[in-house]
Amino acid sequence: MPLLRGRRDRSPTRSRCRARWDHPHVTASAPHGAALRWRSDGNGIPAVVARCHDCPVDGSDVSRAMAAAISIATALELPTNDAIVLHNSNKLALRLLPCDVFARVAYAGREVANLEVELATRLMDVDSPVAALEVRVEPRVYEGDRYAVTFWTYYEEPTRPSEVPSADYADALGRLHAGMRQVDFATPHFMDRVAQAEQLVASRDRTPDLADADRELLHRTLRNLRRAINDRGASEQLLHGEPHPGNVLSTNNGPLFVDLETCCRGPVEFDLAHVPEKVSEHYGGIDQGLLRECRQLVLAMVAAWRWDTSDELPNGKRAGRELLSVLRDGPPWPTLDALTQ
Repeated sequence: MPLLRGRRDRSPTRSRCRARWDHPHVTASAPHGAALRWRSDGNGIPAVVARCHDCPVDGSDVSRAMAAAISIATALELPTNDAIVLHNSNKLALRLLPCDVFARVAYAGREVANLEVELATRLMDVDSPVAALEVRVEPRVYEGDRYAVTFWTYYEEPTRPSEVPSADYADALGRLHAGMRQVDFATPHFMDRVAQAEQLVASRDRTPDLADADRELLHRTLRNLRRAINDRGASEQLLHGEPHPGNVLSTNNGPLFVDLETCCRGPVEFDLAHVPEKVSEHYGGIDQGLLRECRQLVLAMVAAWRWDTSDELPNGKRAGRELLSVLRDGPPWPTLDALTQ
């Protein structure tokens, strides 16, 4: 789930958030009497830093979105009479049965699914460790009843993402970066996100509850870090954007990355600022000074997002206050996973 931005969610940043759900049985009209039900993922990762590119499906629309996904899957000859909600963060994530397909559902016209499908296809071509699209259907975005649906391989996870060995995590991220260097793909620059956070902090209309002293702290931090990081002139490449544990699948084939919608261009240290500290220790050849600056930058951006009036993260203001306290305390800068433990 993009890990840093969010409506209602997702892990340390905001894309793939494994939200925990306790929800009664849901029914809706669906082909062939398909059953629609909710189930807790059970692998939840706190969403202190969530913020996403897509909007989560409104609770009142979930059953309709599930029915749309089942209808499309059935039309594609993917046998489906059951749908289980795994999470509803930046997208509604479903496990379709008995075809055992992972479906991601968003509002049509408000999603970035085309980008994600295209990038996943290119990365699979160079054997990058990313979740695979479903091979039984054409890899593209399907639309129906105002929803956009993409179909992916469903993976059983033998362990929680937080239990993936740090060396394996770092190796997978290194291979992802190597694959991304082989892909010519237009993406935003990571500093575009910084500019968006600065605009948010500058807008009292969008952040009315942000105290003046805190507003000045975030403004000064974001401005100074933007200048300092730019002055380093570090080499840049295509990045995942938010490779935190919430965007990692632990599979029998090793760690795989999901939620490519957060991709951007920047130094690898920006990606490493999202992973646990022990993971970055296993990633060779990085600029430790730049990594420290990127960690502080991520903390400041996430803190800014928590004060946005459109933020729907549960207890978002409390998370925002905690992040501001961390920024006031100064270095060493903690990683996002350390703040959610």
